This record gives sequence, structure tokens and C-alpha cells, in this order.
Amino acid sequence: MLTALFFVAEVVGGVVSNSLALLADAGHMFTDIGALSLSLFVAWFSRQPAAPEKTYGYLRWEILAALLNGAVLLLVSGVIVWEAIGRLQAPEPLQGGIMLTVAIGGLLVNTASAFILHPAHSHSLNARGAYLHVLGDLFGSVGTVIAAIVVRSTGWLAADPIASIVVTLLVIRSAWRLVRESVNVLLEATPAHISLGRVREGLQAIGGIESVHDLHVWTVTSGMVAMSAHAVVREPGENQKVLEAAVEAMQRLGISHVTLQVERDSICEAPCP
Repeated sequence: MLTALFFVAEVVGGVVSNSLALLADAGHMFTDIGALSLSLFVAWFSRQPAAPEKTYGYLRWEILAALLNGAVLLLVSGVIVWEAIGRLQAPEPLQGGIMLTVAIGGLLVNTASAFILHPAHSHSLNARGAYLHVLGDLFGSVGTVIAAIVVRSTGWLAADPIASIVVTLLVIRSAWRLVRESVNVLLEATPAHISLGRVREGLQAIGGIESVHDLHVWTVTSGMVAMSAHAVVREPGENQKVLEAAVEAMQRLGISHVTLQVERDSICEAPCP
């Protein structure tokens, strides 16, 4: 609601003052309205109960929302940089006073929004996507305030598009990281904070396990890491003890969903790492 209300004010202020920095910030805010709405909907929808045809439920909708938010940020950032380059080549007059007033208002609104979202952004890619949109606007507001002060003080019109480019490059960096992490989750890559070698060593250190193969570790959704492996255990009587020890060892590494296939003789599934 904060973002939507101030978006209107920023568009009007940007048009009246002829400030690209304000309009760029408004562009980020417009995508934020959709991004925040999507993130809120997905946060609710992903918690719907699992069904026989969707045994993990709708957890990965959070990852899809994060990927979409990151991609939109990259797209909007590219458009803003393109417009800023054009404005550098042909500077246009600005109303510095209006630009500064609206920019300060945006700074206050974005600071409040970032404060609201900050506690959740480290626990969910979906929440991080929403947070990055707001953080991008916060940086944008800071840049616009600085540009407005420079324009009013010195009359240097290039400060406006330069501020747009600097802020947008910061947003691109964070958005690219979000897209990359989302794609890695969808590709079921090994989480960056978990060493596959340590997982293998942890399993092989358990008494009764002779060898481990077909080892896989992946992220189901934010905060939910799963693994599966085959373990050769020669003595069937050791199976239960091995399984309990494996679950405990994996939980210490941050893996909450453990599937271990215990075999007396190795049964490989191609490929068999």
C-alpha cells in the first residue's frame, strides 16, 4: 500500500520536474507493486497442503516468484540505463525543487517498506525478491536526492541520469544473484552453503557403512534441503542404527529431508557417482 500510494506521487513529480531519476524510481516502484503482490500471494499459496499428485505441495512457487521478480528487475534496469544514456547525450531542463521534495518522500516510504521486509529476506528467496525491489527503490531515492541537490546547487543536469545509472547497476547486481540462486534451486543444484564432500564423508564415517554412491543434495524451497544416497551395509542388522545415525549427521549439516537406500551389495543407478 505504501508503494502503490507513493508511485502515483512519484510519477506526477517526475513528469512535472522532468526528472529521469524520479521516473526511473517510479518505474522500479511500479514493478514493486506487482512484485510485492505476487510475493504476498505466493507466500500464502505455497503453504497450501500437499496432495497425492503434488507430494511437496506448492513450495516451489516461492522459487518461481523469486525468479520472475529477479528477471523483471533486470528488464526494467536495462530500460532505465538505456534512457539514462540518451539523457546524457541530450540533457533536458529539470525542476530541482520538486524533484528533491518527491525524492525525500520516496526515501521515507522506501525506508519504511525495507524495514518491514528486512526480517524475512534472509529466510526465503520469495521474500528476498520483494525486499530487493524495495531496496532498489531505497537506493534510487538516495541517488535521486543527491542528484536533486547537485542540480539545484550547480545546475549540472547530467547528475540526474548519472544517478539513475549508478543506482540501477547496484540493483542489477542483486537481481542477477537472485535469478542465479532461483535457477540453481530449479535445477536441483547442490546448495552453495553445503559441501557435497562433507556430506559424503559424514555418511562414510558412520559405523556399518562400507561405501556411499548415488549421492544427491538439493534445495526443495528456501530453508528446506533434501538429500538421497545409496549406502552399502553388509550386516542387515545394522540398518536401523545406520539410518538413525545418518539422519542425525545430515541434520547437523543443515539437511532436513533425508532419504537413504541401504544395500547389502551395491546397486547402481546410472550414473553411479
